[in-house]
Amino acid sequence: MRLPVFDRRRAGVLLPLSALEAPLGRGGRAFVDWLAAAGFSVWQMLPLGPAGPAGSPFWTRADCAGDPALLDTAELPDPAAPRETEFLKASAPWLADYALFEALAHSQADAPFWSWPQPLRDREPRALEQARIRLAAEVARVEAEQHAFYVQWRRLREYARARGVRLFGDLPFYVAPSSLETWTQRGLFKLGADGAPAVVSGVPPDYFTHLGQLWGNPVYDWDAARRSDFQWWRARVRAQLARFDLLRLDHFRALVAYWAVPAGAPDARGGAWHDTPGAELLGRLRGELGELPLVAEDLGVITPKVVALRKAFALPGMRVLQFAFDGNPENPHLPYMHEHDNVAYTGTHDNDTAVGWYHGLDPGTRARVDLFLRGAAEAMPETLIRAALGSVAALAVVPVPDLLALGSEARFNTPGTATGNWTWKLPSGALDATLAQRYARLNGCFGRG
Repeated sequence: MRLPVFDRRRAGVLLPLSALEAPLGRGGRAFVDWLAAAGFSVWQMLPLGPAGPAGSPFWTRADCAGDPALLDTAELPDPAAPRETEFLKASAPWLADYALFEALAHSQADAPFWSWPQPLRDREPRALEQARIRLAAEVARVEAEQHAFYVQWRRLREYARARGVRLFGDLPFYVAPSSLETWTQRGLFKLGADGAPAVVSGVPPDYFTHLGQLWGNPVYDWDAARRSDFQWWRARVRAQLARFDLLRLDHFRALVAYWAVPAGAPDARGGAWHDTPGAELLGRLRGELGELPLVAEDLGVITPKVVALRKAFALPGMRVLQFAFDGNPENPHLPYMHEHDNVAYTGTHDNDTAVGWYHGLDPGTRARVDLFLRGAAEAMPETLIRAALGSVAALAVVPVPDLLALGSEARFNTPGTATGNWTWKLPSGALDATLAQRYARLNGCFGRG
């Protein structure tokens, strides 16, 4: 594995930018400083796009845009200064449409675009021209926010790079139903005549919920994607790789087959699997980019075809210790089943914290965990963290709440629920020098940095 993040044994942390104060400025730099002092060289974060109304970073309103809620308002660029040529070039394919989309959404009380007046809904040129004039001030404000995001993100990335910290991003598989992409490129999705989703995404019953997960995102028209030589997909991957050193491809298994549910269904059980030309897409990306700096989120219902696709393109997979202790000695998440081209986790953004998970286990599973990890309740989460760091996997990632030994109150997200997620904030002063010294020693002990 020659990918830059997999050039040696590394340790990383998982923390959404939204958990920090002033994340793209002072808060982000302070966190990078702590990571470097603690011997961590990878910061994994969640998608950066404008989040949905419930705060989910996976319900993004625009692939290429940045969430203005992440800006450090004390470090905004001078509005009178000319905008960088690089920003103007990078944002040219999407900025004007995105700024108008947000301005229109605001003027329509944030109603989905398919409920807007028909000329705006269907993007009639004269209606768009008139709206751009009428909403010029709001359009300019949105464009200024995106310029500020570009400037602050570039500075944060340069700051991290100078301190040896690589940035590990996340590409949502789907976009929000009412998004820049569905408004401007309806032909890429399975939508009704008005633009509302005709079929929506999800997964069948799984580890997290017996009803399955009904995500509600519009699914893709993969025949249309193939006819366009996957142009939109190739552009979205390139745009994210311009931001990050490594990129997690969310819901990787949908590149083999995706679960589609008729719009309006009460849950995900009535869906069906449909094949996806994922090998064709990855082949085009590899031909364009060379070795792919992607990590496959290969969790959930994983079939031999999904495993074969991941291995055919030499993509690292994810191994999550919280999934390891079901009593199956061949469970791929058990530490002795890990491989070098894996990323080992104590848990992901969808799991409970290690402490919350452990205390919620049934007695039999808890006994297996204690026996395997040679620990007990008072040793959690350090035993799980040590198991991740000791894995043969080239990269081990620990969510910040596990570093702090926090309980379920610090959980990022509970799949299948619509409220109470994405709200946790890093307590002020929690990541101090003493904790950094402790993890620097632990990372060194396991040959990670």
